[in-house]
Amino acid sequence: MPHPTSLKLRTKSRLLEVTFDDGSSFELPFEYLRVYSPSAEVRGHGPGQETLQVGKHEVGIKAAEPIGNYAVRLVFDDGHDTGLYTWSYLHELGREREQKWANYLARLKDLGIPHPTPAPRR
Repeated sequence: MPHPTSLKLRTKSRLLEVTFDDGSSFELPFEYLRVYSPSAEVRGHGPGQETLQVGKHEVGIKAAEPIGNYAVRLVFDDGHDTGLYTWSYLHELGREREQKWANYLARLKDLGIPHPTPAPRR
């Protein structure tokens, strides 16, 4: 699995820029990272227990704390800080961003919840 060579918080543009040793590089919007947090609060404790996160379009990240050599803890300004983003999960979020983002927007639409911002840039 690729390991990151660079991790940059871009607070004004609300992006986490991550580059991996396999040459891949991703710009991951803070909102995207928040709604796909690996925490139990978001994912639940099993299939079907996920909690849809809404109203996170303006969420910020206050800190990115390294956890050993395998993950980073993102501290969001809405108080959420329990998910550990492993390097493999960050890589997955980058690779599958378009599909995952489309799924998120579809879930919001199905519930009649409008999304105020356009899809993340590629």
